[in-house]
Amino acid sequence: MKTVHSKKMLLFAIMLISLIALSGCANNESVKQCLTGHTYGFFGGLWHGFIAPFDFIGMLFNEKIAMYAQNNNGGLYALGFLLGSGGWGFFGGKGVRRVQHTRVNFQNERFDKAEVVE
Repeated sequence: MKTVHSKKMLLFAIMLISLIALSGCANNESVKQCLTGHTYGFFGGLWHGFIAPFDFIGMLFNEKIAMYAQNNNGGLYALGFLLGSGGWGFFGGKGVRRVQHTRVNFQNERFDKAEVVE
């Protein structure tokens, strides 16, 4: 039993090392073009969050459309994007219907004539 476990661990280690070695062959992308020009802040993130569903659909068909601005100021942009996309549910609360709970009283029900099915 110990040999089966050690064979599985050896196979897992070989696969992991192979995956790491193959990932070194991936193409590198230059991000210098993305990081020059206008820096997006809170309101840019808020706008990008609002239009995120449309960006996602456009991104599926066009490589030049991005969903998240790479050249942003960090936390404030991320907060704006999160609020704009409804990530915390601030804007979706009014559209949700309330669940109506009903109380069932089993004491009024009579099960005297129940039959047993086998």
